[in-house]
Amino acid sequence: MSLGNKIAAELRGDRTIWMIIAVMSIISILAVYSATGSLAWQARGGNTTSYLMRHAIMLAFGLFLIYVCHRIHYRRYQQMAPLLLAISVPLLALTLVFGMSINEASRWIEIPILSFSFQPSDFAKLALVVYVAKMLTKKQEYITSFKEAFMPIIVPVLIVCGLIAPANLSTALVLFCTCIALMFVGRVNPRFIFLLGLLGVVVFAGLIVIGKYQPDMVRVETWASRVDDYLNNPDGGYQVQQAKIAIARGGVFGAGPGNSVARNFLPYSHADFIYAIICEEYGLIGGVLVLGLYVMLFFRTVALVTKSPKAFGAFLAIGLSLMLTVQALANIAVSVHLVPATGLTLPMISMGGTSLVFTSIALGMILSVSKFIEKLENT
Repeated sequence: MSLGNKIAAELRGDRTIWMIIAVMSIISILAVYSATGSLAWQARGGNTTSYLMRHAIMLAFGLFLIYVCHRIHYRRYQQMAPLLLAISVPLLALTLVFGMSINEASRWIEIPILSFSFQPSDFAKLALVVYVAKMLTKKQEYITSFKEAFMPIIVPVLIVCGLIAPANLSTALVLFCTCIALMFVGRVNPRFIFLLGLLGVVVFAGLIVIGKYQPDMVRVETWASRVDDYLNNPDGGYQVQQAKIAIARGGVFGAGPGNSVARNFLPYSHADFIYAIICEEYGLIGGVLVLGLYVMLFFRTVALVTKSPKAFGAFLAIGLSLMLTVQALANIAVSVHLVPATGLTLPMISMGGTSLVFTSIALGMILSVSKFIEKLENT
């Protein structure tokens, strides 16, 4: 058996999604290496490969997680859903009280023995989508009743999003919108979807009130500042201005790999604003390619789930792809000043630890569903 056949035998599931992951990984390596050049000179004394090696190791670990998760039958995730949610809620509450504050936001928890920090919100996003998919599957025949929609679905969504929002509103909004879309796909009565939206507004208003008295816990001033910059400053804040300059400099064909100037001025060019660096170096062509990869991932997943004979597989795949695609579109929208600045990364491309890890797990779960569908088609 040739090497190509051996690899094909190991990497089951949709080939298009595997191709998308491979292209994203290549783009990620190139973009992170370029975007961290200035940062490396400031923090690592000119060792420009240190950040690249760190990111390459994390990316390799992420690809390994994709492989492992795609080998596990997706029904296992259905069984783990309540446990995942039960773990995520205390972690989020713990983060609010004892979390590490980085960039004025308590989003991280540090494991003392391992000296390792991670964002529980990334874990909670995954856990909630898997849980909602399970509940929509389990209660498919009874989802029109208030009893079967409120406590099993609406309350967990409000709790998780409400715990994420104080330190990371953008992530909470992406997750909340994903859950609403998933409920719509799951044919939940529109009255209950509207109720979830209304209660979400109530929870948000409550957080604003809490933030007035506990500004260290709820970042109301940061939210107001970003919205004010977006509404009253046509050019956006400093970050958005530099991002737009980078995109304009890239033109159609870009300045070329490694020729970014904006990386010297744009904060978080390796994470939140990496799309601007891609557009600067690879131009409109590179920007459209990245956008197209996320859109292709979503529509490819939609095409897959229409073939899925099991409801949970369909809900799981569509929910996870929605979450990743909405996050990517939100990140891109910030760089072109369509929405206020957020702290969202570009999934599978931005440099990051927990974000990359849980994005990889989500992609592995999607591939697990596609592997099962592929197996049915071949029998």
